[in-house]
Amino acid sequence: MTSDDTARPGRNRSIETYSVLTPEQTEAVLSLLADAAREDGQQAVSEQGRLQLRHFMAPRGGAAESEGGRAGGGREGVSHLLLSVGGQLVGYAQLEDTDPVEAPAGELVVHPAHRGRGHGRALGSALLAASGKRLRVWAHGGHAAARHLAQVLGLTLFRELRQMRRSLRDLDLPEPVLPAGVTVRAFVPGADDADWLAVNAAAFAHHPEQGSLTQRDLDDRMAEPWFDPAGFFLAFRDGELVGFHWTKVHAGERLGEVYVLGVRPGAQGGGLGKALTTIGLRHLAAGGLPTAMLYVDGDNKAAVSVYERLGFTTYETDLMYRTET
Repeated sequence: MTSDDTARPGRNRSIETYSVLTPEQTEAVLSLLADAAREDGQQAVSEQGRLQLRHFMAPRGGAAESEGGRAGGGREGVSHLLLSVGGQLVGYAQLEDTDPVEAPAGELVVHPAHRGRGHGRALGSALLAASGKRLRVWAHGGHAAARHLAQVLGLTLFRELRQMRRSLRDLDLPEPVLPAGVTVRAFVPGADDADWLAVNAAAFAHHPEQGSLTQRDLDDRMAEPWFDPAGFFLAFRDGELVGFHWTKVHAGERLGEVYVLGVRPGAQGGGLGKALTTIGLRHLAAGGLPTAMLYVDGDNKAAVSVYERLGFTTYETDLMYRTET
């Protein structure tokens, strides 16, 4: 959620809601996101939201589907809100209503050149209406303007996601010690998909975004330019997958990421998570990357403590707001 918003009305402002965007609309939204990221220092829409833009759209030359329609390429439960002024795209919001328990989740952004004109409030109000006033909204980076907009919309803070970082220069971590009987190898696309999805779902059953990943979600990530199975480590005991550490490289920023780290319930407590973390960090350092990052929920004190002992410190914080329940 990125908006420097006041109550000034917008002229000729319109908001259209789509279940599927055309390639041309998608390119316009991605351009808007890139402009906002350069101004704000981070993306206003999450990786999952950007994947749903790029991988779930109408075929080139096909028509976009307005809300209520359904076309090939669309993802059930995901809506795209395009805010235009005089025919020019100046704002974007995405609403995902796929969780059977949690309220729909939204993200929004207004182009930096068009902020301060009420567009953020208009998009936020549209998200509230589309969600039936049962809404969760991310504010990536937790900027003051986003906090103000959340207050204006009547939303309250309920989740804090920390981005933590540490230097990989002169990495001095002890040799990883795997629990007895555990071996580690790289992920094999196609052969390991089902096992990984099952363990990921079990390890993140408490996590609405990560725990609900499907084969399509995995395929989308494997199709991304950054995907490298050599940095996706799987731990096995007696032929059964018990844990994993999927690393990611942000080449443009020369930044490595502890992308997803999970241990199957029942296999925890033996030092496997720490060993997998060390294996992944050593892999990133061997690639010449100067810095590693990760995301962790602020209220997960045990995980935060583990990462702090590994040399990570908080770099920035994403905040999620929601309607009162």
